[in-house]
Amino acid sequence: MSNESNTPQEEMMRRLREDLLDSYDEELEMEQEERNMEELEAHGMPRSNEEKLARRSYFQELFRLQGELVKLQDWVVASGHKVVILFEGRDAAGKGGVIKRITQRLNPRVARVAALPAPNDRERTQWYFQRYVSHLPAAGEMVLFDRSWYNRAGVERVMGFCSDDEYEEFFRTVPEFEKMLARSGIQLIKYWFSITDDEQHSRFLGRIHDPLKQWKLSPMDLESRVRWEEYTKAKETMLERTHISEALWWIVQAVDKKKARLNCIDHLLSLIPYTEVEHEPVDLPARVRNADYIRQPVPPEMYVPERY
Repeated sequence: MSNESNTPQEEMMRRLREDLLDSYDEELEMEQEERNMEELEAHGMPRSNEEKLARRSYFQELFRLQGELVKLQDWVVASGHKVVILFEGRDAAGKGGVIKRITQRLNPRVARVAALPAPNDRERTQWYFQRYVSHLPAAGEMVLFDRSWYNRAGVERVMGFCSDDEYEEFFRTVPEFEKMLARSGIQLIKYWFSITDDEQHSRFLGRIHDPLKQWKLSPMDLESRVRWEEYTKAKETMLERTHISEALWWIVQAVDKKKARLNCIDHLLSLIPYTEVEHEPVDLPARVRNADYIRQPVPPEMYVPERY
């Protein structure tokens, strides 16, 4: 069914349906495909064969790219490479979704996510970049920042959480800071996830109506709707003043969540010169059994009730 022929109500229901389906884990989605489709159709939300085919194609490509990410991880460890990836964008732009898909199959000791809360009283008196530095990678590590030091150029600027002098000092310092990272051997990759006004509005409504996602909505998110144009101006200034050769900005068109994830992962893989690392075959050793070993019984009250 063409989106152009939908009424506003039908289009909203379609978007809410897409958001609901997207919230499932990938393997579960594939296993439950038919059941989900039947439930949606029972509620008057049928899906065309074209949509089902596109959905299956998405998962096939996602799994392929995640396989490449595992190869990338092996190479990062073997080579001692250091990678920092920043994910910036408006609220509900899909940053968390792509981070989840990137790290889903990876070793959390190799690929770490840094999602820092608002600074506390002590941190507000530190050098601005200080609390981010402690999360930077050592050799053989990747760190993905779900928002980063660019908070100062965005939310802090728009919401008045920093002074004009602090704002200007940030722009004087950040190019030098990122050049220092590059000279130290850290590869810095910066992504901005771009969505439209209408799409953010739709995603916020989805969060309001989904009990599993209401926690994602904060007073700051709601205020960002009011200040859409101020955030746009802040973003434009940020990109203009911090797009340097040592740390380029890359814009991800993110209105379509699934395409955004695939495009971002594919692009990320293209930026890092990884190769497949050869591994020795793994032989599972036989268990050693000792005749004098007696397994001790576990008290029944220690077991978790088997309700399922």
